[in-house]
Amino acid sequence: MNAVAFPADPPIDIGRVTQARVALSEWTKFRSVRSTIYTFAVGVAATIVFAIVPALINATRWPTMSLQDKLGFNPLETTVIGIGVAQLALGVLGILMITGEYSTGMIRATFTAVPTRLPVLWAKVGVYGTITLIASLPATLVAFFSAQSILAGHTLFGRDISLSLSDPGVARVVMGGALYLTLVGLFGLGLGAIVRNTAGGIGAFVAILFVIPPVLTLLPSSWDDAISPYLPGNAGQAIMQFGVPDHTLGPWTGLALFTGYTAATIATAAVLLWRRDV
Repeated sequence: MNAVAFPADPPIDIGRVTQARVALSEWTKFRSVRSTIYTFAVGVAATIVFAIVPALINATRWPTMSLQDKLGFNPLETTVIGIGVAQLALGVLGILMITGEYSTGMIRATFTAVPTRLPVLWAKVGVYGTITLIASLPATLVAFFSAQSILAGHTLFGRDISLSLSDPGVARVVMGGALYLTLVGLFGLGLGAIVRNTAGGIGAFVAILFVIPPVLTLLPSSWDDAISPYLPGNAGQAIMQFGVPDHTLGPWTGLALFTGYTAATIATAAVLLWRRDV
């Protein structure tokens, strides 16, 4: 008796590993973890909330404020207070984007699927950077318009203290704040990829952006003035400075330097990722 031949199942096309598919995978990871979404939402919300609250406080106090306090008040400052708070959440989340996979062991599965490894880093940078910029820009705009609408109607020497986006330097500060937050998130991601440990990455991030700058103020002023402007955080925040303060970098020069720090961090992470064992 002849055996009956059954047609073979068609081969399953699993597709090639491409940068676009790796990026889609990273996007899926990002949006499927609730804690990630919540942390990101807190960071974005902080940009708005910490702009509105100071504006409300100053608007309430304005009739009773001294002339000296009124003269020293900058209505644009309320816009960037929230950015200073949000940078911690977005930077830490950038670290967790990669250290979380190391802590759970998922990174082995990721590198098994993408054995060349570097596309994973590029995908994380692209996905997180894009999401952060897309969310941060509307947040800084909402923060600005909300704060200025609260301050509107309060005057100094007969002139309304609120600002518009077309006033000199305002657009740079508002949009520069979104660029700064994006770079902070990517800087954190780069540190996380270098350290590969959540606690170590957060410790390094906090030390660089929050601990070292105030410590330098304990040094002689000439040393502080020579070093502080070139620290990563201070350089990046120059894009949000008002006027031309002494001993600081220019707005775009500072942002360019912080961009260089971020690029160097990610480049170092790429070299280590290529050379290290998992």
